Amino acid sequence: MTLNINIKDFATLVRDQVTAITGRAAGLVDFTIGSLMLAVVESNASVLQWVQQLILNLLATTRAATCSGSDLDTWMADYGFQRLSANQATGSVTFSRFTPANSALIPIGQLVASADGSQQFTVSLDATNALYSATLSGYLVPAGTASATVPVIANTAGAAGNALAGTVTVIVGSISGIDTVTNASALANGLDAELDDAYRARFRLWLGSLSKGTKAAIQLALASMQQGVYSTVTENQDYSGNFLPGYFYVVVDDGSGSPSSTFQASAANVVDSVRALTTRFAVFPPQLVQANVSMLLVTDPSGSHAAIVSLVTSALQAYIAGLTLGQLLPYSQLAAIAYGTSPLVLNVTNIQLNSGTADLAATQKQVIRAGTITVG
Repeated sequence: MTLNINIKDFATLVRDQVTAITGRAAGLVDFTIGSLMLAVVESNASVLQWVQQLILNLLATTRAATCSGSDLDTWMADYGFQRLSANQATGSVTFSRFTPANSALIPIGQLVASADGSQQFTVSLDATNALYSATLSGYLVPAGTASATVPVIANTAGAAGNALAGTVTVIVGSISGIDTVTNASALANGLDAELDDAYRARFRLWLGSLSKGTKAAIQLALASMQQGVYSTVTENQDYSGNFLPGYFYVVVDDGSGSPSSTFQASAANVVDSVRALTTRFAVFPPQLVQANVSMLLVTDPSGSHAAIVSLVTSALQAYIAGLTLGQLLPYSQLAAIAYGTSPLVLNVTNIQLNSGTADLAATQKQVIRAGTITVG
């Protein structure tokens, strides 16, 4: 049902009151500027405008389609439907030393920071790392080993925790026997809390999934695991494409392109909780398709060419990292990204995508991620 609300501006409210009073009065009423009656009518109009705004605000905050922020959260809370929280960025850093004569311990919980100090990261536990010592609660770098790569997680959840390669270079405090730190690859997967539009879209998907055992129910269950999860569901076929009634397989990605085995196991449990009775299924990670990009820039002399190259490189990495399962990487988009990064980019030439000039396609089993990005 559509509500057609007749909103009146200040002049219309004054005019309507003057017309009504004049039509009912037995004699002539003074509405000249400065008159008492005009002052009363104008004060009424001001109050009515305030009441109109209250009504509009009330209507906006009581409808999921128009409210936002905390108002949308409370509306969804009536259904027990929660907004997905922010994700912390993850990745790895490499600790190095100039003289590897003795062993050194990198403790779990050790802090490192970006060069500007705006973001801090904590060394996290990875029991599969060959250097990890449960007894020492850290990573033991043996004598004679000059460096060690360990996992870290951002202290603050959100996209701000994502860091470009080579920008995490500060050891907070000190580590005996360790001199430097850096991140050879970008720290990624940091996401802000779910946006309002995505929250509404997931709610509509949830309504369609209330009957379990449906494709929508499976996709919603996976999407609700955490932010950045994408999946495809293929029915009545095995992973090789052979016809197999009563079977389906799911390809699921946590946004990284290479989800962990722990994440895959969690996804399988989620699917199992909503699948139809007697159906069989399997969960697979995506096949990674690398996108190697190269291009040359002509930049305005008024700006720093190196700084613009860095901005374009970051923009290309961010765009490719945002591609989902089965999503195409258009060749023409590469130039658009470069031009859109800075008005100081005057020309983009010699654009190559995997040594060619064609779009890079991906199947429903594949996701495209950045390989080597070379911007000159």
